[in-house]
Amino acid sequence: MKKLTYLCLLLVFTWACNQKQQESGAGTTTGNNNLDQILKNYYEDRLKLFPLEATAIADHRYDDQLPNDISVAHRTKLKNFYNQYLNEVQSLDSATLNDQEKLSYQIFKRDMQLNLEQLTFPEHLMPINQFYSLPITLGQLGSGAGIHPFKTVKDYENFIKRIAGFEVWADTAIANMRRGMQTGWVLPKALTQKVLPQFAAMVVTDPKKSLFYGPINNLPKDFSDADKKKITAAYAEAIETKVTPTYKKLHDFLQTEYLPKSRSSSGIQAVPNGDKYYNYLVRYYTTTTQTPEQIFEIGQQEVKRIRAEMEQVKNQVGFKGDLKAFFEYVKSDKRFMPYKTDAEVLAGYNQIHERMQPQLKKLFGQVPNSKFEVRQTEAFREASASAEYNSPAPDGSRPGIFYVPILEPTQYNSTRMESLFLHEAIPGHHYQISLQQENEDLPQFRRFGGYGAYVEGWALYTESLGKELGLYTDPYQYFGRLGAEMHRAVRLVVDAGMHSKGWTREQAIQFSKDNEALSEEGIIAEIERYMAIPGQALSYKTGELKIKELRQKYTQELGSKFNLSNFHDAVLQDGSMPLQVLETKMNAWAAKQ
Repeated sequence: MKKLTYLCLLLVFTWACNQKQQESGAGTTTGNNNLDQILKNYYEDRLKLFPLEATAIADHRYDDQLPNDISVAHRTKLKNFYNQYLNEVQSLDSATLNDQEKLSYQIFKRDMQLNLEQLTFPEHLMPINQFYSLPITLGQLGSGAGIHPFKTVKDYENFIKRIAGFEVWADTAIANMRRGMQTGWVLPKALTQKVLPQFAAMVVTDPKKSLFYGPINNLPKDFSDADKKKITAAYAEAIETKVTPTYKKLHDFLQTEYLPKSRSSSGIQAVPNGDKYYNYLVRYYTTTTQTPEQIFEIGQQEVKRIRAEMEQVKNQVGFKGDLKAFFEYVKSDKRFMPYKTDAEVLAGYNQIHERMQPQLKKLFGQVPNSKFEVRQTEAFREASASAEYNSPAPDGSRPGIFYVPILEPTQYNSTRMESLFLHEAIPGHHYQISLQQENEDLPQFRRFGGYGAYVEGWALYTESLGKELGLYTDPYQYFGRLGAEMHRAVRLVVDAGMHSKGWTREQAIQFSKDNEALSEEGIIAEIERYMAIPGQALSYKTGELKIKELRQKYTQELGSKFNLSNFHDAVLQDGSMPLQVLETKMNAWAAKQ
């Protein structure tokens, strides 16, 4: 979700000219003397470089494109693109901007500088992991259940073109990974082993058994028989001659060539320049200037604090035994698995929503117009999915959806349901993302952009609002909330531990086992996620702690003038932003109260 860094190229008729100016070191101002126009041009141009971002916001102009984003040519385009817009925005007199424009200026300038710094690291030499990479994304798109639409004949034709782009991407990926093998930029062995079965599952002898046949199983009824026949034949051929061979080629390369050269280390510091790269990722994901050492220390303090609260809950319910035994009890006792059917689990979440309604109005003055639904995760990805939120389409064609994987309803543990709903749904991701997308006063790069420390920090902060929203009356639900918070605190310790302190995968797994009520399989999957995406897991707790810190600060400073609903509205009203910018903005808000 870099999953949560959104944000695209210049109008075709100015691109070549500006690129030449870049290369000669000349200024790149194109006559845009106002920030609004620069930001509009930027976003319009960005979508051409990142067509999947366009598809995600229901802009379907580039639905037939899948650029080779790991090629040297593409990375050079990006460098020129970011440099050009950094130069344009820096040519403005920021002193003449109004408050909202100053926010955009600060955020945009920081984005361009960080994006350029990112390009100094050879990330393209490790283009695949088990958690987030194009071969996985393409499977979600091609299943028919993702963001690529399959409503018209053109939609179907567009995806065939994207499949052709994937073939080119895969050849580049293999060439890049061979270079990575020579230079030391390779995946840890454990992660290469995780990718192999994912790709093997895409290799089928019968096209009808392919994940990519999903759109054919759901052909719109209003298609003519001729169109249905033509599309079905085209998809069967594409799966047989392009999709399956490409996944097989990737799988065989990883198994025979790459796995023996994969590294035994767990942390990113083991690759050349790895320490510098991790320091960058910490700044990138936390949107702060904190060091890995500071993050590690904060994590340890938080783990200690939350453990003490967990002990209190254990004693409150009269459990005899240590905390580890209590984890096991909460995890496995049948009293916490009250459901018999999938529908009952979904109804349980909807009931949480209903119970909160009266209190929500007291805590939030601004609420989104976008519709919201709780849905069960689709069967094809349920086994490997976690609960998640998918944002609504800006045009109202798709509601905000809280997806819940329910593999076996009779084993669905209910103790984290309240905190999970607060985080993934309301007032967490649904309120924050929907309000941001509905705010048409924001420039598009902010309206449809996001920063994990803010987005996930807000969602984690909302878990702490449970008692104020009439939830957590059951101590076990509150313990579930503490478990979720502990999970984010543990992340600070193990992520910084592996990537900056030389911790092994096994050390990180053991630390998680000692402090969390997750299953061993769940813990291993989490630790390997942090190995695959260094630094990303730091964003949640960092953002939550900043929002809590600001709330506490203003409560003390403003006294009777502090209004919690106004505070929440102020945090949300300008959309996602780096935490340093948020703090400056909120200090100005507090000064006006």
